[in-house]
Amino acid sequence: MVGQNIVTPDAAGIAASAKAAAKGRGLPPVHLWNPPFCGDLDMQIKRDGTWFYMGTPIGRFELVKLFSSILKLEDGKYFLVTPVEKVGITVEDAPFVAVDFNVSEGVLTFETHVGDFVAAGAEHPIRVVRDAKTGEPSPYIMVRAGLEALIDRKSFYRLVDVGVHHEGWFGVWSDGVFFQIIPSKELDG
Repeated sequence: MVGQNIVTPDAAGIAASAKAAAKGRGLPPVHLWNPPFCGDLDMQIKRDGTWFYMGTPIGRFELVKLFSSILKLEDGKYFLVTPVEKVGITVEDAPFVAVDFNVSEGVLTFETHVGDFVAAGAEHPIRVVRDAKTGEPSPYIMVRAGLEALIDRKSFYRLVDVGVHHEGWFGVWSDGVFFQIIPSKELDG
């Protein structure tokens, strides 16, 4: 009897597979890939957007960008997916961080820490979750396929600066959609 060659997934192998699958420009079609689950990888994305592998921060931006391009969310769990393997990773909050935005012709366009750009609107909503105990807001924008970006503090303050009151809520408009931040009656002054 011939034994099966068991391969343990690692970051280098995933990166090589991802590079081979990334043809041309744009994001790889991870939504079309359904490879077998190969196990969990000791990889974590912290709330501030820092990626760790085996407890050590990944310092190469190009590698983080590559991994972020093959990220997939299924049933509330995060995976790195290539055409031939799928490995689980841990995400502390959201996999991306929105580090800036601009306003042009009524559209808020956010930039993530890995260089993605996303225009807030019906397909890319902004949502704000408030901590039940402290009331502190955690704002998010949908980037793609269920993957959100936590909007960083400086960008959130800028959002508040462009916010308006509408139908009992304070929030922001983008691409003709109003996104609620906080009930108007809860604001001071």
